Amino acid sequence: MTVGSVDGMARVAIEYCTQCRWLLRAGWIAQELLSTFGTDLGEVALVPGQGGVFRITVDDVQVWERKTDGGFPDIAVLKQRVRDLAAPERDLGHADRRD
Repeated sequence: MTVGSVDGMARVAIEYCTQCRWLLRAGWIAQELLSTFGTDLGEVALVPGQGGVFRITVDDVQVWERKTDGGFPDIAVLKQRVRDLAAPERDLGHADRRD
């Protein structure tokens, strides 16, 4: 079991700024990840923060940070990053295809 995992399954944490009112965005991303990965994830947590933070981690490994990565994630890109850590064997269908 890795650090931050839940029963050997990946834990995703979405830290969002309450001052910026980014709860709905964080909630939508959580819904997208749960819909895509289902039981491959042990937990998706919404973590309130301040100061413009919008950070997503998988088992304590940062996969997105608003200031570093330049805004909010494209959901397909985020799903790929989460998949690479949480369920590398999972095919994301059209999100994996480059036309």
